[in-house]
Amino acid sequence: MLWLLSQLLWPLQAGFSAAPVSSSAPVPEGERVGIIGGDNAPQGKWPWQVSLRVYTYHWASWVHICGGSLVHPRWVLTAAHCISRKEADPSAYRIHAGDVYLYGGRTLLNVSRVIVHPNYISPGLGADIALLQLSDSVEGTANVKPVRLSSAQLEVIPEDQCWVTGWGSIGMHEPLPPPYRLQQVAVQVVENGVCDQLYHNASEHHQLGKIIQDDMLCAGTEGRDSCYGDSGGPLVCKLKRIWYLVGVVSWGYGCGLRNIPGVYARVQTYEPWITRQIQSGP
Repeated sequence: MLWLLSQLLWPLQAGFSAAPVSSSAPVPEGERVGIIGGDNAPQGKWPWQVSLRVYTYHWASWVHICGGSLVHPRWVLTAAHCISRKEADPSAYRIHAGDVYLYGGRTLLNVSRVIVHPNYISPGLGADIALLQLSDSVEGTANVKPVRLSSAQLEVIPEDQCWVTGWGSIGMHEPLPPPYRLQQVAVQVVENGVCDQLYHNASEHHQLGKIIQDDMLCAGTEGRDSCYGDSGGPLVCKLKRIWYLVGVVSWGYGCGLRNIPGVYARVQTYEPWITRQIQSGP
């Protein structure tokens, strides 16, 4: 279904770029972490932002593969494509929270349960969300606080104030230099119909049906976007003085290109499912 130009189509996972590292590993040259067109995020401004880690024997440490958002003191929302398989072992993952520095030395949090949305097949087909339950609550932890989920009643328009954050690439082939600090960038939401037309314009396969599905949301302009390594991270919008999680970084054609916004899983579509999983959890 998707137009595939090998180096331009991305699920935004760190595994698609240079070798990842962790706080205890030496930082290799070429490691890519950042946001397109962003700047340093202040400590504590985005207290729901987390880093999803997996263990690599190459670096003998837990390494960043994706972003995520705390949506409850014991639950993290991320992208389904960040999880290796639907029956993933929770012990294969760790969560870094509460520090804008990716390698800040914070104690990593254990994961007790992984739930991938049952309808997920690939990012381009939608349902690109997954939940991870933490072994212990983060309530009361400094600079750590869940974000509010957007509901069906919440309407996000291009005029709203929206931001995306993460430790992904700052360019298609441009790494963020040390000290690998969380990046933030203001982005504009693009209506689905407009975004779908832009993606058809960018595609060589004009006979394709709908590319941007109803459970997706687009945001970003030329030079202001999410990129490799930002997958699973938050797109938040401020409405009536409250920050709402409206999107989960999912996929796109390239990073920060003209007339090609980034594509996000639309949180309001899955808010009922997310809430059910959290309420049914032990």
